[in-house]
Amino acid sequence: MTFTAQQIALLINAKIEGDETAAVASFGKIEEAQKGQLAFLANPKYEEHLYTTKASIIIINDSLELKQKVNATLLRVPDAYVAFAGLLSKYQEIVTQQLSGIQEPSFIAKTAQLGEQVFIAAFVYVSEEVSIGNNVKIFAGAFIGNNVKIGNNAIIHAGVKIYNECIIGNNVTIHAGTVIGSDGFGFAPLADGTFKKVPQIGNVIVEDNVEIGANTTIDRATIGSTIIKAGAKLDNLIQVAHNVEIGNNTVIAAQSGISGSTKLGRNVMVGGQAGIVGHITIADGSKINAQSGVTKSIKETNTAVTGSPAYDYTASLRSQVATRNLPDLEKRVKELEKLVQQLLAEKV
Repeated sequence: MTFTAQQIALLINAKIEGDETAAVASFGKIEEAQKGQLAFLANPKYEEHLYTTKASIIIINDSLELKQKVNATLLRVPDAYVAFAGLLSKYQEIVTQQLSGIQEPSFIAKTAQLGEQVFIAAFVYVSEEVSIGNNVKIFAGAFIGNNVKIGNNAIIHAGVKIYNECIIGNNVTIHAGTVIGSDGFGFAPLADGTFKKVPQIGNVIVEDNVEIGANTTIDRATIGSTIIKAGAKLDNLIQVAHNVEIGNNTVIAAQSGISGSTKLGRNVMVGGQAGIVGHITIADGSKINAQSGVTKSIKETNTAVTGSPAYDYTASLRSQVATRNLPDLEKRVKELEKLVQQLLAEKV
């Protein structure tokens, strides 16, 4: 597909500088882009490439003042990164909307209900009493369990497994290999040292506009629901345990783990490889640094923590400075001790 600068400007509400008939058919990084490609510049450290790139169209910030002549057609917007992300989303939407129909071989139970413009790829298994909304795309090898409900415009990538009774909202994207609704880790210790499995009879609810990365696992609740609330974004390789609640617009980076029954508030940010123990609450707006171990509730909103066990981020920075200064402090203490001994000797 080919788009002109004028067409793209309408999509992202941009001001055109240059040839409005310039056309592109693909995307490229500004330092590598070729003729016929679109690039963007948001980070000032890449500005030098603006004057040498071969890209035909470049999205830039309104505030950028040019230092040299630029050969490409420029599209000026308030925020180039946001505009480029929006453009990619529209492009992806156009591409996926072209997919529809049911490929063979696949299995769809007779009791399953499918909406309009649904695409089901080969080797998908859709179980009994499943409800699938309009414009849903389910890619090869996905499994949809009994009584699962999937809202409109969801994208279920290859190899995703959604267990029985789980609910997926509108505009949800689940990437390849993710498992929704596997059993929570519940085992009761017995007197003889063995463990008895506690049945996990709840489900998982994924609300609207959630995106879940590849190979993430979200366990079903023991009783009730594990809930991923609207707007949350989960990276790849995340473990969400049973009965966890993740608040609206919370973002969690890769390799993080959240133990059972913990509740994260709205707009929480969790860095990569962070671990959060069970049965605690994380206040709205909290920021948990990468590789932190959170062992107790964060009760004050907009608190930043780091370390393991995690504690106040600013206090941690001060501690790090003090630690780096320890060799110098030790030297000064020894000098002071030597001076004190000399003064005492003089008095004698």
